[in-house]
Amino acid sequence: MDDIELKYLKSLSKQYPTIAAASTEIINLQAILNLPKGTEHFMTDIHGEYEQFNHVLKNGSGSVRRKIDEEFGNTLSIKDKKSLATLIYYPKEKLDIVLQEEDEQSIEDWYKITLHRLVQITKRVSSKYTRSKVRKALPKDFSYIIEELITEKAEIQDKEAYYNEIIHTIIRIGKAPEFIIALSNLIQRLVIDHLHIVGDVFDRGPGPHIVLDTLCNYHSVDVQWGNHDIVWMGAASGHLACIANVVRMAARYGNLDTLEEGYGINLIPLATFALETYKDTNCDAFAIKYNTNYDTKDLSLDMKMHKAITMIQFKLEGQLIMRRPEFDMRDRMLLEHIDYEHKTLVIDGVSYAMKDVDFPTVNKERPYELTPEEEQVMERLRQAFVKCEKLQKHVRFLFSKGGLYKVYNSNLLYHGCVPMDDEGNFKKVNVYGREYSGKELYDVLDHYARKGYYAHNNLQEKLKGQDIIWYIWAGPNSPVFGKDKMATFERYFLEDKETHKETKNGYYRLLDNEEVINKILQEFGLDEQHSHIVNGHVPVERKKGESPIKCGGKLLIIDGGFSKAYQDKTGSAGYTLVVNSYGMRLVAHEPFESTEAAILHESDIFSDSIILETSSRRQKIADTDIGMELRESIHQLEELLQAYRDGILIEKDV
Repeated sequence: MDDIELKYLKSLSKQYPTIAAASTEIINLQAILNLPKGTEHFMTDIHGEYEQFNHVLKNGSGSVRRKIDEEFGNTLSIKDKKSLATLIYYPKEKLDIVLQEEDEQSIEDWYKITLHRLVQITKRVSSKYTRSKVRKALPKDFSYIIEELITEKAEIQDKEAYYNEIIHTIIRIGKAPEFIIALSNLIQRLVIDHLHIVGDVFDRGPGPHIVLDTLCNYHSVDVQWGNHDIVWMGAASGHLACIANVVRMAARYGNLDTLEEGYGINLIPLATFALETYKDTNCDAFAIKYNTNYDTKDLSLDMKMHKAITMIQFKLEGQLIMRRPEFDMRDRMLLEHIDYEHKTLVIDGVSYAMKDVDFPTVNKERPYELTPEEEQVMERLRQAFVKCEKLQKHVRFLFSKGGLYKVYNSNLLYHGCVPMDDEGNFKKVNVYGREYSGKELYDVLDHYARKGYYAHNNLQEKLKGQDIIWYIWAGPNSPVFGKDKMATFERYFLEDKETHKETKNGYYRLLDNEEVINKILQEFGLDEQHSHIVNGHVPVERKKGESPIKCGGKLLIIDGGFSKAYQDKTGSAGYTLVVNSYGMRLVAHEPFESTEAAILHESDIFSDSIILETSSRRQKIADTDIGMELRESIHQLEELLQAYRDGILIEKDV
C-alpha cells in the first residue's frame, strides 16, 4: 500500500471509523446496486413555452398515467384514470373545483377514495427506491404519516383497519386537501428520477424565466446548452453583440415583456432612442411575428425598437468579426456592400434589390461604428443585464448544471451537431490559433464559454471567452448552430429567397450512416453497440413522414416542438424520450391548448409512444454510471475493511 492510498484510507476512516460501520455501508451500497435503475426524462427545445413544459414535466411524458394503468388495470374506468392523473398533475386547482361542486358528505367520500388511490400510486412509484431516498423526498409536514402509509407493517395483524384509521383521521382533522397535494407532488417527484434538458430553454415563447425557475428547484437535472441558451448566457456576461441579439429576437417575436417583466430589464433607453432616431423612418421590414400574448397597441414603437437594435447588432457583429479574423466570418459583414443610390446589396459579385436602405445611424464611410447615442443605449442595456439578479441566477444554473454535451448512462447528449464535412470527417476549427475537431472542439468551446462568464480578473481572457460564446451562437462551425451562415441580414432586407438559405452542416446529411454515427460514439468514449445519441435542435417534420429515429435507433432527434411557431410546419408538438429500467420509449405530443383546458377537461397531451428498445433483463443501478461510482466506493470500503483487519489502521471508539 503506497502513501497516497494510505492517506486516502485514513481520510475515509473518519467517515467509517469501525469495521461495523464500513461493513454496514458495503452491504447498503451492494443492495442499492440491485435496485432497478431510475427513470430518465429527456426534453429539448422548450423555447419559453412554460405551460406546455410544465404539463409534460408533471406527467413525465405519460409516465404518471402508465403507473396508474399498471396499478389499477381495468378496475378503474378511463374517466376515473384521467381524473386521477389530472389531480396528480394539478392537485390544488383540481381540489378547488371538487370543493365547489360537491356537498360535504360527497367530499368526504371523495377524500377517502382519492387518498386510498394516491397512496397506492405512491407505493408503486416509490418501490424501486431505497427507503432513505424516499424519505429525503418526503414533504416535511407529512413525512411520518406518508412513510407509515407506504411502508408494509408485518407486525400489524389488521393492516386494513390500521391504514383506514390513518386516512380517516387525516380527513377528520381537516388535513385532507394538504395531504392530497403533498402526495400528488411526491408522485410527480418520484416518477422521474433524473431530467435531461437537451438545449434551448430560451426565445420565442413568453416564459423562459418561469421554466428556469422550475429547473432551478428540480431535484435532479442536467442541461446541454442550445444555441438560444448560449446567446442569453453571453448577454448575461455583458457581451454587447449577444445582448443585441437577445433584445432583437425578443422584439421580433413580440416578447419584449419577457425582458421587461420576466427579468426586469429596463428598455426605456432603447425605446426613447428608437422613438427619436427612427420617428420618420420606414420600419416595414421590422414587422412583429405576433404571439398569442402580444398587445398590438405597442406595434409602432416595437417596430422602431426592433429596427434600432437590429442595426446596432449588425454593427457590433461587424466589429467582432474584424476583431477575430480567425472566425473566418468576413462574409457576414454586409453593411459595407450596400449601394444606397441604387438600393442594392452586392454579395459575391451579384447585385440584389434591398427592401430598405433607410438607416439614419449608419455612417457610409464607417458603417460598423456606433453613434454616441447607440453606445449609450448599449451601455445602459449592458448594465441592466449584468445587474439582473434573476438572470444571473439562471445563467449560473446553466453553467453549473450544463455544458455543450453530456455522456450519461451510455447515451451521448448534445443539442446541435458534431461539425463534419460531407464525407463524415470531423471538421477542423481554428480556435485562437489552434485547430480542434470532434470532442476536443466541444471541450475547448465549453472552456472558453466559462471564461467568458467567470474570468473577471483577466479582462482579455474574458473578452476572448465572450467572443467565443457569440461564435457558438452564430459561427459556421459551431456545434450548436450547425449551418454555414446565419442569414439574419438577408431575411430582413433582401426579397430574393435564395439568399435566405442556410446550408446545414454535413452532419445532418449523414444521420443514417452507421459508420459515421459509430465514429461519433467512439470519439466520445462510448461503445457503439449499446449506446445512443440524443439530439435536439432540428424540428422533425412529422406531417411529411419524417421520423425522429435515425440510424436504426442509434440516434434520436427529440426536438420538443414546444414552440407554436414550428407546429404548423412539423404537424406535431414534437417528441420527448423516457428511459427506464425496461428500455427506451419515444413519446410524440399533440399541441397543448392551455393549463386551464388540461384541468377543466382533464386532457393530456402525450398522444403516442414508440417503444424503441426493450432490455432483455430489467436494468439495475449496477448498469448505470452511478453504479460504477458505487462499485468504486465498495472497493475502497473493502480496502478500508482490510486495513482495519490487518492492523494498518486502528478502529476508533464511537
